[in-house]
Formats: sequence, C-alpha cells, structure tokens
Amino acid sequence: MEKHLYSLIAVFPTPNIEETAKYYNEIMGFRIVKYLDAKEPHICLYRDSTEVVLTQANNKKVFPNRELYGYGEDAYFITDNQEELQNEFISKGAKIIRPLHKTDYNNLEFVLEDIDGRWIAFGMKQK
Repeated sequence: MEKHLYSLIAVFPTPNIEETAKYYNEIMGFRIVKYLDAKEPHICLYRDSTEVVLTQANNKKVFPNRELYGYGEDAYFITDNQEELQNEFISKGAKIIRPLHKTDYNNLEFVLEDIDGRWIAFGMKQK
C-alpha cells in the first residue's frame, strides 16, 4: 500500500507568540523561523524532523485538552531516546509533569508542561 501521510505539524494558538517561541527555543531546543509579516502571522519551530507552528490567539489563555475534555496531552512527539531528552529538558528548567515511565498502553514516555500550560508528551511504543 502506498503511503499518503508523511508527517504531522502541531499548530498551537498562543496569547504571546514571541514568548512561547522563546520558551520552545531556550528550554526545548527548537529553532525559530518567524513569518510575522505574512497574511496569517505565525512562527515555525523546528527540531530534528519535527515542526510546531505558533499562531496568535485572540484570547489571553490557552485551554489545554485536559481542561477542555478532562484528560489528554496537547501533542505527542515520537522519540526513541526519552531519558536523554528528558534530562536535557530538566537541565534547561522544563516543568516535568510525568517523569519517564512505562504506560499501561506500553509506551515509554514523559510529559512536560510548556509555558502556556499545554502538556506535551515524548515517547514511543515498546516492543
């Protein structure tokens, strides 16, 4: 079967696009590319083969999935070196919500809270 899906980009509306970009750069190691003069102003964040797009929210607060729906992360990054990544983020001051653990659905993962209150998971299914 031919592949039709190649990637997924998280799009995060945020009340302060510059501050959120700074956090993702300084704490999580993403490279920043600004498109603030575009018809729809946004900032792209890149790390390895992943991308996050920040857009300017019309409200002053982000409503994460757990607040809107009762549970759930706001993004899940697949990675095969969770411990090293978690240690990197901790050393830069990230707020770890759930330290590295094996879930009941057989993923090895950790979860951090970003500057806007989103819960971002990093993990991978274990064999």
